[in-house]
Amino acid sequence: MGAAQPLGTTATQAADASGAFEVNANSDQYLTFILNGEEYGVDILRVQEIKGWDGATPIPNTPDYVRGVINLRGTIVPIIDLRARFGLERIAYGPTTVVVVLKVINKNNNSRTMGIVVDAVSEVYNVAQQDLKPAPEFGGTVRVDFVRGLATVDKKMVIILAIDELLNSDAMSIGAAE
Repeated sequence: MGAAQPLGTTATQAADASGAFEVNANSDQYLTFILNGEEYGVDILRVQEIKGWDGATPIPNTPDYVRGVINLRGTIVPIIDLRARFGLERIAYGPTTVVVVLKVINKNNNSRTMGIVVDAVSEVYNVAQQDLKPAPEFGGTVRVDFVRGLATVDKKMVIILAIDELLNSDAMSIGAAE
């Protein structure tokens, strides 16, 4: 078993007398989700909310992976279908389909709120920084700048996304700074 552990395990955490978990300072927590049978993760500190899929208002002349926008308590949030963004087969949204609402930081250090549609939420894992392996190089034709690293958790590979790079690329020019 790799050094990454689901919450509640003891390799990177220890419970204190109150039952609260203390996270090792040399590890980070990632919310993981399923997309086309693979598990991906994002920094849990960027997650603002997880909500069931309830539709979005389409915006004309946007890329096919932009599902539209939602009004989240007065904030207009662009919604990105991660399956379409990654060029995966589109499937009908089901009862496990969720929107993960994230805080995204751009190059000017401004933040904005964006949502990603994923097949299902999976787990929260602690991943020791030394156990996060860099993405392999595929040459100039395959972009891996969206991948922060790869971690092995319970004998499976988890792809940790660099959400700022993914949602701030030139193709992602929608969404106003907040």
